[in-house]
Amino acid sequence: MAKEDILEIDGIITDSLPNAMFKVKLENLNKEILCHISGKIRMNYIKIVPGDKVKVEINPYSLDKGRITYRYK
Repeated sequence: MAKEDILEIDGIITDSLPNAMFKVKLENLNKEILCHISGKIRMNYIKIVPGDKVKVEINPYSLDKGRITYRYK
């Protein structure tokens, strides 16, 4: 799979789960998906709490899981 196949969508954190997993409600699709945080966010100790606006990358083959790549300020 090429990097161009990744979908980037904004969303809002609704719930925090164990092991750096989060439930994110996507803005455009009105759908809630399960996401984990990327390595760069984990390395830089960026805290994510419910209510934060984030950028999520989704694989087009599996639209129910994603990766959080950016937290908006």
